[in-house]
Amino acid sequence: MQLRKFSLILLTLIATNQTLAQQAPVPPELAAKSWLLMDLSANQLLTAEKPDQRLEPASLTKLMTAYLSFSALHKKTLSIDQALPVSEKAWRTGGSKMFIHVDTQVAVDDLLKGMIVQSGNDACVALAEGIAGSEENFAQMMNREAKRLGMNSSNFTNATGLPDPQLYTTASDLALLAGALIRDFPEEYKKYYSIKEFRYNNITQPNRNRLLFIDPTVDGVKTGHTEAAGYCLISSAQRDKRRLLSVVLGTKSDSTRASESHKLLNWGFGSFDNIALFAPNQPVATLRVWKGAQSEVKAGFADGLSMTLPKGYSDKVKHEFVGEPRLIAPIEQGQKLGTLKVTIDGKPAKEYPVFALENVALGNIFTRIWDTIRLWFN
Repeated sequence: MQLRKFSLILLTLIATNQTLAQQAPVPPELAAKSWLLMDLSANQLLTAEKPDQRLEPASLTKLMTAYLSFSALHKKTLSIDQALPVSEKAWRTGGSKMFIHVDTQVAVDDLLKGMIVQSGNDACVALAEGIAGSEENFAQMMNREAKRLGMNSSNFTNATGLPDPQLYTTASDLALLAGALIRDFPEEYKKYYSIKEFRYNNITQPNRNRLLFIDPTVDGVKTGHTEAAGYCLISSAQRDKRRLLSVVLGTKSDSTRASESHKLLNWGFGSFDNIALFAPNQPVATLRVWKGAQSEVKAGFADGLSMTLPKGYSDKVKHEFVGEPRLIAPIEQGQKLGTLKVTIDGKPAKEYPVFALENVALGNIFTRIWDTIRLWFN
């Protein structure tokens, strides 16, 4: 789901509900160029500062390299035990390294650890060449994937994040990317992004994400730094089944990016509650269907529905379902069947489309004729 389509319920509520506006948590000021905080559990933006400012991503670029690598593993065009050759280009790539040797072969699993834990630029190039044949071809793949994810303010020119005038992104786009990586590849995220150190070629390097060492609820994701970009950090933490994602760009030091990111995460967890309105595939309503192979259809949210509110407002949430009139078969799973209207403290807050949780095929000729007659009198 695109960040620009995320449910900005908090901002809507503040604009429409005077009482809530008075109680809205005041976000912290950060020593950074740009930042944002998402509640991924509710697909909700909690706060942002210059989220659409175009900036250099530095090694945060590697999130896209990882996304495409995980995608290749799932498509089976790459295997975890496969050994990829190390070209001279990969070996010579500057910046941070995992220290692979030219004309050797390295397992994909090690290259992923070298890229994610050690931020190895050489590992990125080896993976890019293994997946796309060349880093240039891989950059084209990166941009196609960025467009598919809705990252419309980003452009990639390499797999590493090394400086390039045409390499740029925004905090909003990076949140889209990081959120998609966590959502689409949960097992790979869990396996790689919480590793605190990795040893390769007799060289042990720690993960540069300091939050992994000071907060056990933080389980990723990536640091970045160049002179132009400053010190950047995308971090994610899960507490009580609630996951937040922070993007902090352009701080002045390694320690500052960690402390400012931690400040943002703690503010989000401490200032808001997450309310689960409906579990995945839980029916919001069961609706009458005419001319169908079955007479009813369940409506709800395939992925569930939750929302995040300032603390103290959870018990003020009410909702009402308004269904579409006269549902006629066939009904397709995912078809909109109505609207859930949410109010907070008696005031309109947000409306959510509600979808069919199942298919309803067209009924036989006798059912269709009988329901047609009944509809004349209904």
